[in-house]
Amino acid sequence: MGTWSIRVELEVETGGKRQVRKEDRSPSNTSNPDYDRTSELKAFDDTKAGVKGLVDAGITEVPRVFHQPPYKIQKTSVSGDAHFSIPVIDLEGVKKDPITRKDMVDKVGKASRKWGFFQVINHGIPVSILEEMKDGVRRFYEQDLEVKKQYYTRDYTKPLVYNSNFDLYTGLAVNWRDTFLSLMAPNPPKMEDLPALCRDIMVEYSKQVQNLGNLLLELLSEALGLKPDHLKDMDCGRGLAMLCHYYPACPQPELALGTSKHADNGFVTVLLQDHIGGLQVLHEDKWIDVPPTPGALVINVGDLLQLISNDTFISVEHRVLANSVGPRVSVACFFSTNIMPDSRLYGPIKELLSEENPPKYRETTVRDYVLFSNGRGLDVDGTSPLLHFRL
Repeated sequence: MGTWSIRVELEVETGGKRQVRKEDRSPSNTSNPDYDRTSELKAFDDTKAGVKGLVDAGITEVPRVFHQPPYKIQKTSVSGDAHFSIPVIDLEGVKKDPITRKDMVDKVGKASRKWGFFQVINHGIPVSILEEMKDGVRRFYEQDLEVKKQYYTRDYTKPLVYNSNFDLYTGLAVNWRDTFLSLMAPNPPKMEDLPALCRDIMVEYSKQVQNLGNLLLELLSEALGLKPDHLKDMDCGRGLAMLCHYYPACPQPELALGTSKHADNGFVTVLLQDHIGGLQVLHEDKWIDVPPTPGALVINVGDLLQLISNDTFISVEHRVLANSVGPRVSVACFFSTNIMPDSRLYGPIKELLSEENPPKYRETTVRDYVLFSNGRGLDVDGTSPLLHFRL
């Protein structure tokens, strides 16, 4: 077992009091002949303290299991260029003025075709609720470890799952972040199954996001030339998975990533991010910063929406940089029934098909797609799971 893992466990057992000799070595030292990756991963997992536990233990070097291959980090990054800037769409008046709505439909359609990403402002969710949601996430992670540990699990049938890296044992490198998640719809968890420090805001925020999601599905349907309720009637908004991420400050952010490159596997994602930033979108082979905009939410197309739109809308790869100032907090709400059993098949929407535009994908259930996607881990082979379903 690596010394950094022993260090964390010792400090947890002694209530956070430092009892570590200065000569303890980190397995990030590549000359260490005793390096055993599997044992290091298990030792880290067994602490149930996550990445935050490492930071609380006072580490000054990033352990080796977090080291990203250099080519995964070093890529052209663009910030502040008007040509490379994520569209921001103002939803003010979307339900009142048909002319305004048509303009929004055009903008949503263009953004979903070209970028796969856009931000929305005046979306109807009060800023006070956005702030309370972020505060609730912080409260969960910063509570007493012994209380937090009771939620730590890799059993994704649990009503609330807290751990670090769903692909801990399959990914190329461990990401510098912790996560707790819950499937908030269609069968919401019981209140007593959610953490006391944030259960009320989780329920309230999920209701607000579902309302916004229904509006987005209407705009996306119209952008495809379909009736407003088309995607909603296909149950694209039926499931809502809420993932609450915590990215502690990283002592060597040049070696790690907060989240590896990936595309989302649901229909649509609504992301709430705090002021720190670090989210980047891959566009024209460049990493484009998605700057935090006060009161805004980031929206992106997921793989399943690309599949049913027959590549009209694109699901785009994105990542989160590790940061030295953290903690960064974000809440990603995925419109997807995830691994919940559901026999409904999804394939390219028939109304969009023609001789010139034949179907490009075979049908799949949401569960089968998500299990295949998650089973590969983030960015393991550099290809989209959509290719597996391509005709």
